[in-house]
Amino acid sequence: MSTSAPLLDTAFDALPLVRRGKVRDVYAAGDALIIVATDRISAFDYVLGSGIPDKGRVLTQLSAFWFARTGHIVPNHVISTDVATYPANAAPYAEQLEGRSMLVRRTTPLPVECVARGYLSGSGWKDYKATGALCGHTLPPGLRESDRLPEVLFTPATKAESGHDENISEADAAKVVGAGLLARLKTLTLALYQHGVDHAASRGIILADTKFEFGLTDEGELLLIDEMMTPDSSRYWPADQYAPGGPQPSFDKQYVRDYLESIRWNKQPPVPSLPADVVARTRDKYLDAYQRLTGASLAVGAR
Repeated sequence: MSTSAPLLDTAFDALPLVRRGKVRDVYAAGDALIIVATDRISAFDYVLGSGIPDKGRVLTQLSAFWFARTGHIVPNHVISTDVATYPANAAPYAEQLEGRSMLVRRTTPLPVECVARGYLSGSGWKDYKATGALCGHTLPPGLRESDRLPEVLFTPATKAESGHDENISEADAAKVVGAGLLARLKTLTLALYQHGVDHAASRGIILADTKFEFGLTDEGELLLIDEMMTPDSSRYWPADQYAPGGPQPSFDKQYVRDYLESIRWNKQPPVPSLPADVVARTRDKYLDAYQRLTGASLAVGAR
């Protein structure tokens, strides 16, 4: 696959901009929204100076793959990923939108993220080392980093506009969204995660953890929104290299974090750019995850 220049910024004058995130730009399209996944990459709460070519396509097309597979578990916000079906005022931007955008239903996002954890890693490992528990769940002593947990845990988090999201207890999450809705979110989160675990395992991949976001329509319908089981929202490990007792090889931007740690960046502006070899290796990891999970090649469109 040839490498195109990364898409770092979007400017669609005929479409009203709703918001820009670290990676995604959201535009209004009548009663719907168009979510565009750029090739920006963030680490340690900052968008870096270099993009990863085709990263946005991986995020969009892998999300679409999972959304299509899980509609029997919970409905989602996707209307279409075919740019030809988008509203007419999106047509001038078809080349940039192709393969990296979704036309979606509008919702009011719920103010909690729904995290499922099957392995002890990331902030969960830090929590366990400090407290012997993970987000309020007491765990057996003596577990190692990356160990499989005795059972899959639901660990909600608050959604932060900037900075790190904060893990919270189920009781605290229930105060935010209500006990009844939280119970439903937990059931759906665990079912979606198990679906992902089973499929990933069939492709030689461990889905260690992942997070989901949900929103409510004006009519009160609960929808799965945003992205779904991508390398940005999940930890994917190659099963044949799994060795608990430390960090695992991954299919995500951990490679970028490791590089930034190696150059001793102080995690404050100015934000560094990435050397060409780190960009290329990171791109390869995202593409590898996509191709292994879907069994297909990435659709790169006209860009």
